[in-house]
Amino acid sequence: MNTDLAEFRNPFKPGAGHMPPHLAGRHHEKAEFLRLIEQTTILENMVLTGLRGVGKTVLLETFKPLALKEKWLWVGTDLSESSSVDEDSIALRLITDLSVITSSMEIGKEQAQTIGFSKKRQEISRTLDFNVLYSLFNGTPGLVIDKVKAILQLVARVLKQKEDIRGIIFAYDEAQNLADHAPKDQYPMSLLLDLFQSIQRQDIPFMLVLTGLPTLFPKLVEARTFAERMFRVVFLDKLDEGESKEAITRPIESVDCPVRFNEDSVNLIVEHSGGYPYFIQFICRETYDIFINKINTGDELRVPAESIIRKLDTDFFAGRWARATDRQRELLSVIAQLPNSEAEFTVQEIVELSRSLLENSFSNSHANQMLSTLSDAGLVYKNRHGKYSFAVPLFGQFILRQIEQNEET
Repeated sequence: MNTDLAEFRNPFKPGAGHMPPHLAGRHHEKAEFLRLIEQTTILENMVLTGLRGVGKTVLLETFKPLALKEKWLWVGTDLSESSSVDEDSIALRLITDLSVITSSMEIGKEQAQTIGFSKKRQEISRTLDFNVLYSLFNGTPGLVIDKVKAILQLVARVLKQKEDIRGIIFAYDEAQNLADHAPKDQYPMSLLLDLFQSIQRQDIPFMLVLTGLPTLFPKLVEARTFAERMFRVVFLDKLDEGESKEAITRPIESVDCPVRFNEDSVNLIVEHSGGYPYFIQFICRETYDIFINKINTGDELRVPAESIIRKLDTDFFAGRWARATDRQRELLSVIAQLPNSEAEFTVQEIVELSRSLLENSFSNSHANQMLSTLSDAGLVYKNRHGKYSFAVPLFGQFILRQIEQNEET
């Protein structure tokens, strides 16, 4: 094989949160974000939600330079489950992230006295590093929310003196991991909502941008009903046909790229990916490697869809399927055979179909209970109209393939 071909880097990146070589579509979502950061008084925050593999993390990363260009500071990270163990944990998360951008901000004598520095130390230039912020947290009387609020108010006073900064965006990915824990009397999710509602009512330009699975917004509303009015929810859907083709062809348009996908190959990739960005990247990466290996052999260059889908089943779906019990798999198999399985379905539809498919069918209460467990496992989610959907894109098609394989054996 030609050495140059062997060394040419595959441009497609099907990793979790990896920036694709070309971000197709998403113009509406970017426009909505730009509208929100034009607010002088923060009345709306953003929830960016969607299934796994639609590109939420990637899109969030593209928001950052847009915000910086408009003179907003940006803080945030992934919200792990440990971040919402208790109220102190979410407070520590906020303080840690905030200190990254405040550690270079100097505070004056009056602000130093507010924090409690001695007269001697007032003469020394002080910055709002983590130690200073955490000292203020520990030194402020009251509840955890009072302590964090005091920190945000101090930072806001410092920022007010800087004409080139409009505010701060607190951006958190995987926010569906946030949860209140009533039995332990710990309410980290409610604390976050109460904190930002209070701060924003004081005209402090600190905005929340949360991304997560479709279970996120219902959890926010359940924690605090005012969350319904506090957030603009943007649901990130799959790409349309034109955007999908753009995501496939643009990365290999370079004159140096030795691989080209013909129209039939592009259409086949669009079909099997369902328009989901992760699947587009996965199938294109596999196809690219195969084409590179065959380009000098004279073999026909075609997408080996069956082999790639089998690998996708192993790499993406199998781990999620393995988390379900045998009885849960029976329920999921019934759902996959509903004509509307890729859209929305109801408990009643599941129960009725199970009567014709299974000897041991599901009752309404049993199906409800199992769907709740599957929702906690991130396999399905319940929308605000009481209907359910798969939380994993194209999961129904994967399950149908498992049913077919089982029947063959």
